[in-house]
Amino acid sequence: HPTTYAQKGREAQQPAVMNEAEVDRQINQMVQFIKQEAEEKANEIRVAAEEEFNIEKLQMVESEKQKIRKEFERKESQVEVKKKIEYSTQLNTMRLKVLAARDDAIQGMLAESRLSLTTISSSPQYSALLVDLLIQGAQKLQVKAAVVRCRALDVKMVKAAMSEAESSVAGLKLTLDVHVNLPPPPESTREGASCVGGVYVISMDGKIICDQSLDARLSVAFERNQPEIRATIFGTNPNLMVKTAKAF
Repeated sequence: HPTTYAQKGREAQQPAVMNEAEVDRQINQMVQFIKQEAEEKANEIRVAAEEEFNIEKLQMVESEKQKIRKEFERKESQVEVKKKIEYSTQLNTMRLKVLAARDDAIQGMLAESRLSLTTISSSPQYSALLVDLLIQGAQKLQVKAAVVRCRALDVKMVKAAMSEAESSVAGLKLTLDVHVNLPPPPESTREGASCVGGVYVISMDGKIICDQSLDARLSVAFERNQPEIRATIFGTNPNLMVKTAKAF
């Protein structure tokens, strides 16, 4: 029976075909599993890389922010220091200007006072003043003999004062300097050295000079009383330190 044999042949071949299909199915399953595992692993790697990138990016951003903050703080500090320096410089400049203006005012007063002394040499009291200046000068030098220098216009009065001083002090011997005179009185039309009156009392060897001119006496009195003069004119300012020279 041919039909029976063909049918039996097909029936014998069917399990072999099914086995091959099962193998393909299993292979496909394995491939899909491997692909799925690979995709999951790749996804894990991608997620981890993104997380690491984000962390590193945040760290870099924070680091740059810190640098910017520090740079800003440094520049801000520099600006503050610069402002303080500028303020201090301006303050010192203003103080110097105030001091200079005050010194100019004081010097102007001194010049006016000096001009007012020019009338003393023509007053009746000038002769007695010359005697006192001569005696005081000799006492300062601690000598009994000295040379006297005066203005040319005062020679006559100084000679009379020398005689009176010698009469007042036992053993005192005064000699008039006939070679050199003190400068003449100040004049608005003439520049140069000037003297408002008084004398120089000089040691006999010429090495020590006691300045008993009215100009020197005014300067000494001014220096000694300068703090009081400034306080009277300008008042006391605790924020403004004024140094004055001491006169001896």
